[in-house]
Amino acid sequence: MTTTTFKNKVNGDSIFNKLSLSSALIIFLVLAGLVVSLFHGGWPAFEKFGLGFIYKSEWDPVGGHFGVAAEIYGTLVSSFIAIIIAVPVSLGTAIFLAELTPSWISEPVGKAIELLAAVPSIIYGMWGLFVFAPWFSNGFQMWATEHLATLPVIGPLFDGPPIGIGLLTAGIILSIMILPIMTSLARDSLCSIPNVLREAAYGTGATHFEVITKVLIPKVKNAIVSAGILGLGRALGETMAVAFVVGGSANITESLFMPASTISSTIAQQFGEATGTIYISSLIGLGAVLFVITFIVMVLAKRLLRDS
Repeated sequence: MTTTTFKNKVNGDSIFNKLSLSSALIIFLVLAGLVVSLFHGGWPAFEKFGLGFIYKSEWDPVGGHFGVAAEIYGTLVSSFIAIIIAVPVSLGTAIFLAELTPSWISEPVGKAIELLAAVPSIIYGMWGLFVFAPWFSNGFQMWATEHLATLPVIGPLFDGPPIGIGLLTAGIILSIMILPIMTSLARDSLCSIPNVLREAAYGTGATHFEVITKVLIPKVKNAIVSAGILGLGRALGETMAVAFVVGGSANITESLFMPASTISSTIAQQFGEATGTIYISSLIGLGAVLFVITFIVMVLAKRLLRDS
């Protein structure tokens, strides 16, 4: 290797390293700027209401009293409902497409599922409000009010007016939204497993169920958990789809049928009409609270992945 070639290689490596470092620093600076902006904008509300801003549920723009407990509750419950529904459905769909169907079925169905991820969230919200909510009200909610509301423990969850919109509806719409990306990631992970592992398992006399549950799923469990984390992150921050169907009521109730509110939907619906320093600061403070919730969820998820 000549001296000139060696110098060019060294210079190229140096430039690449500097560009990589610059990219990492830009991401860090953008994140730091975002955090500073949120907490700076929300500081008047934090200073005025103190911890009551977090644990009180009063949201009164006219009186100038703000507490975000109801919005936090709605965000966490709707996202939890979405994950509870989406994880088993997405995993089952991924297993079916990757392991139990021929390619002439799995390929077009897989592509169709991936295309669902490109549908704008507002379309899901409009479909949820005009199509799903009326059907849900006349179908499941009417039945649940008659047969489930009187049961012990779970009864209060279904004791509410069958109006179609509410926390449960928002959670179901969110689950439909996060299904495509979770299914695609899980399916791709299963397809990446070498066939030699399947052949070895089948060679020992294992059944389809045993191969899937004892060989394949343990092999890709980190990818499945990562897909769930990605879906949860989208569910926590989803705005327009939830705003259509959650109801917009700043109250905490046991019933999943009652209207509620989430952090992102409250910001989207009220920011354009907000007047006054405290009102605007409270909405920005909502964004800061959502950032903290998402950050905590991501940290816990990383710890879960590291310990698994």
